[in-house]
Amino acid sequence: MSTTLGVIETQAITAIRMLAADAVEQAKSGHPGMPLGMAPAAYVLWSDFLRHNPLNPHWPDRDRFVLSAGHGSMLLYALLHLTGYDLPMDELKRFRQWGSKTPGHPEYGHTAGVEVTTGPLGQGISTAVGLALAERKLAAEFNREGHTVVDHYTYVLASDGDLMEGVSGEACSLAGHWGLSKLIVLWDDNHISIDGQTELSFGEEVLERYRAYGWHTQRVDGEDLSAVRSAIRAAQVDARPSIIAVRTVIGAGSPKAGSHKVHGEPLGPEALAATRENLNWPHPPFEIPLEVYAHFREAVARGQRLEADWKARLERYAKAYPAEARELERRLKGELPPLDWEQLIPSFSGKIATRAASGKVLDALAPALPELLGGSADLTPSNNTQAQGMQSFSRENPTGRYLHYGVREHGMGAILNGLNLHGGYRAYGGTFFVFSDYMRPAIRLAALMGTPTVFVLTHDSIAIGEDGPTHQPIEHLASLRAMPGLWVVRPADALETAYAWRLALERQNGPTALVLTRQALPVLERSSLAPAEGTLKGGYVLSERPDAKAILVATGSEVALVLEAQQQLLAEGVPVRVVSLPCWEAFEAQPREYRESVLPKHLPTLAVEAGSSFGWERYADAVLGLDHFGASAPYPAVYENLGFRPGAVVRAVLELLQ
Repeated sequence: MSTTLGVIETQAITAIRMLAADAVEQAKSGHPGMPLGMAPAAYVLWSDFLRHNPLNPHWPDRDRFVLSAGHGSMLLYALLHLTGYDLPMDELKRFRQWGSKTPGHPEYGHTAGVEVTTGPLGQGISTAVGLALAERKLAAEFNREGHTVVDHYTYVLASDGDLMEGVSGEACSLAGHWGLSKLIVLWDDNHISIDGQTELSFGEEVLERYRAYGWHTQRVDGEDLSAVRSAIRAAQVDARPSIIAVRTVIGAGSPKAGSHKVHGEPLGPEALAATRENLNWPHPPFEIPLEVYAHFREAVARGQRLEADWKARLERYAKAYPAEARELERRLKGELPPLDWEQLIPSFSGKIATRAASGKVLDALAPALPELLGGSADLTPSNNTQAQGMQSFSRENPTGRYLHYGVREHGMGAILNGLNLHGGYRAYGGTFFVFSDYMRPAIRLAALMGTPTVFVLTHDSIAIGEDGPTHQPIEHLASLRAMPGLWVVRPADALETAYAWRLALERQNGPTALVLTRQALPVLERSSLAPAEGTLKGGYVLSERPDAKAILVATGSEVALVLEAQQQLLAEGVPVRVVSLPCWEAFEAQPREYRESVLPKHLPTLAVEAGSSFGWERYADAVLGLDHFGASAPYPAVYENLGFRPGAVVRAVLELLQ
């Protein structure tokens, strides 16, 4: 520690270090190394720069702090506790224990002050790009000369592992391309990974790479508080996103300093005692001197002043721009404007691919929902994700509502989550369904955080045809349906697609995947007893026959197929009911009575879906599915040769009834 530090600064930094080390020791589990090494730089950021109000963690114009290195969670918990957030000492004592507010990795919505669920390395820094992008766009949209109501930074504490993961390269490349100048990353450059020295696998010039991305770069000694302050100030005024390589010693102050052995395990009683002595900390575990508390808790009064100043600016803004102020308030609350869905839904006839129908729905929605923000991973013409009139976003056109992510599904998913976490936007992004594999970690985190991200996944089956098995999703429906909190919607036609968008946008507490076809599908005929609005319930009786002897249940393009089979069966004297089940999760949310009215247990049921049969045993007695990879050929030939034809459905039903 620098000898130029004041006594209270030294004590404050040591308090962070020892709270982290003591909590990990008490839990007999955790990662003390990073908090011990990064405590000085984190202290500078939180005490001198971070604009936040511990009494109101949701103040809209606060700075965001993302601990991308989520394994070092005790660093964040110590800072939250010390600065006055609703995280009492008893919760630190229960670190990593059942029911505590201090889980092993930070969880959004679980602990006050945690902005992003982090832990999977690379996701935090990448999600932060979305947070910074939302700030840039809201500022461009709402700020007026002399009236600034959106003005905050996004700070990230990242590890070597974060910068090794490919997702961070994708997202940070975009941040540089977009010129997100209010994104500032503090990189814990401690030269240590779990296996040992980072040079075992990580020999590149990281700052040169970020410079090539279009970032501002600096390097400082993490123990030199003055240097850290100067670096953050320089980052704040640069027109580029910034990364500061903060050279630290992992486990600083402990006998294990500089060793990979201090990364992910408690220090142990002897080493912990030695650390106390080395850091001149005579206090027992979890005891903080009153003067240290008083120093940290200055953040409360400072935060209240900052928020009060913002509210005063917002009041002046509302007088000058009342309509804009009302719109900003609505959007920050996440409230949709009143929408006449019946009027908004376009009319459809003939045959149209559900991806194309989705595009027409977006054309209708975009003018009515100014917060709707779209994009694609370089597949815009195929995904149909750019609504008419949606201008492309760029650093020169920050009010543009369409984002070109390039071939970067992994980064796109994380950025989408950041946009939706920030508030003010409902962001969606598109790619081919098979490439959902590339952004699965972000989809999973959206589900874990309850983020209302919409994933538009087109080219949904073997009907992608000539592109062959590399591009034909087989296991993907089953895989995504297995993910808790994610709603997967595979609409059968254009009308179901329109209601699928309504389902996704009205859902505020979790992500939705819209799984759409490449090939044209007929707009299905419906009686008044079978409106497409049943999509909102996840499933409904599409076509009934008196005295039905069986049920055919399907999703997506296979619904039209089973309707053909229904006619053939009727000609053979076998009436069957047809059920469209586009969203299992929405269906499971309905009352039991409704579900049993749609799929009564006394009728034999055959499920038909051009994908893995896994999971259909929940609803069906037999499945006509696909449990192997597809083939390259025009899609009608692929369907025919792989057994998805009306005759095969008829035979399967007759076998089921024998």
